[in-house]
Amino acid sequence: MAFFEHHGVDETDSFQSFHLHNFTFPLHFHHAYELIIVNEGEVLVTIDQKEYLLHKKDAVFVFNNQMHEFKTVNSSDLSIVIFSPEIIGDFFMNYKGYIPENNLIHLNHLPDLTALQSLYRQKSFLYELCATLVENTEFIPVEQSTKTKVLHKILLYVDQNYSTDCTLKVIAKQLQYDYAYLSKLFVHMTNMTFTEYLNHYRTSQACYLLKNSEQSISEIANNCGYNNLRSFNRNFKRITNVSPRRYREEHRDETVGS
Repeated sequence: MAFFEHHGVDETDSFQSFHLHNFTFPLHFHHAYELIIVNEGEVLVTIDQKEYLLHKKDAVFVFNNQMHEFKTVNSSDLSIVIFSPEIIGDFFMNYKGYIPENNLIHLNHLPDLTALQSLYRQKSFLYELCATLVENTEFIPVEQSTKTKVLHKILLYVDQNYSTDCTLKVIAKQLQYDYAYLSKLFVHMTNMTFTEYLNHYRTSQACYLLKNSEQSISEIANNCGYNNLRSFNRNFKRITNVSPRRYREEHRDETVGS
């Protein structure tokens, strides 16, 4: 269901594109590369705690395992491309273990992703962006601190368990870390509490289901980890400024998929 989870793990030469309108997605990471392209509006993207404000014809090239999130500013129309490192194998091998100093790319024109039907078209499009990135930034070695690795483990746990009774105390026990230490580390590295993050993550999954499934709102609430429908409605409205029912009505005709 969750279109950002576990990408680039199971498939070789995978290439998926999504069209998103006024979308926000919380902090996450995956093995795949990701392109976030702005067709209209403004989006604030954070990659490894570095912020980029993107406008029309801007894009960011997110490397595998870079922690990132994006937030719509007022309104946005986005294209997301998620692809396996193997599809651009030469680039991947040359820059494995490195990340861009600057992930931002300025595009001369917006790509027509629907025209990229063949693997050759996809590779051509991606390698052109690789060339642009190499020409416009330096690359620095990946230096993952112990704290970053721990945060990766927490985010991965949420990816896999957000639909259950997912708490930081349970995660601390699983990872064999002190709860108070993990709580402070999480706030320091994400600028939000674990509970706030979990509610944002669950809401993003609920948004996807509201737009792309026939499940009832109570079923969606339960599948996103809420045992109490009132709590789900309250958190959803606080984060999106509309009720789940209103969100479904407003976005019913939108599709997410290639």
